Amino acid sequence: MGSNSIPGVSSAPRSDLAVLKPFTPAGHAYDEMFLLRWLASVPPQVIVLLLLIWPAAAFAQSGVYGMPDAFAALWRWIPFLTLQGFVFNVVISIFAMLIGTLAGAALGLGQISNRIWLRRLAWGITQLFRNAPWLVILFIVLLAFPFEINVFGFIIPVPAWMKAVIGLSLPIMANISEIVRGAVMSVPSAQWEAAESLSFSRTQTLWQIILPQCFKRMIPPWMNWYAILTMATPLCSLLGVGEIITFSRQAMEAENNRPELLVPFFGYALALFFAYCYPIARFTIALEKRFAVKL
Repeated sequence: MGSNSIPGVSSAPRSDLAVLKPFTPAGHAYDEMFLLRWLASVPPQVIVLLLLIWPAAAFAQSGVYGMPDAFAALWRWIPFLTLQGFVFNVVISIFAMLIGTLAGAALGLGQISNRIWLRRLAWGITQLFRNAPWLVILFIVLLAFPFEINVFGFIIPVPAWMKAVIGLSLPIMANISEIVRGAVMSVPSAQWEAAESLSFSRTQTLWQIILPQCFKRMIPPWMNWYAILTMATPLCSLLGVGEIITFSRQAMEAENNRPELLVPFFGYALALFFAYCYPIARFTIALEKRFAVKL
């Protein structure tokens, strides 16, 4: 027996156990690397072309529903998505900005208080909500707030959109607090000294001299945060709030969840947010140039 002989294949078997012979196609030598060599021999341009053609072929085989049909479906849903969807996003942003501005102004004034305990408390609340993810805050508010409140026997329901307003107002409150604090601190100390020399109290100095100078400086960043808040309102869809993203998903489900609907429906939502927020951003830049402090 040669040194390269294999029992059961090239020579008589040494046992009665079955031996599985390698599969060899008729007329061809067995080659385990044939597929890899074939792939390596294909030009990269052909691979790229196949990657581009394959989704199109799969899309064509999925049915006769095309992009024109998808845009026609969007056209039917536009009134519903706009009047009951996006308008609700705007309403949520307005209420959240109102609550956040009032609470943030009080918190910002607390950060410059003479009482050290109040100053530290306001600073801690500001840093907590300013550096927390908005989505986490929304989920905490959703789980922490009850569905209804009993006040002297009267049941007051707390709908999901109200919880969303409260959840979004908290990070806005923290950022408005920093805006107020920064605006007050940007006023030259000579203003405080001049008011003190005229026997103004701290309250009189703050409300009659300092804050009137801060209003113009606070308007541009305040508008910028409103635009950011409006663009963050789609997060409310995760709480089940009926807004444009939630209604877009419902509309696509009514249209049998066809993949062709994704781009038209979410593209329309993108266009609405852009049309609403872009003028605010441009106006903010104009105000920044107008109210810039001349040094």
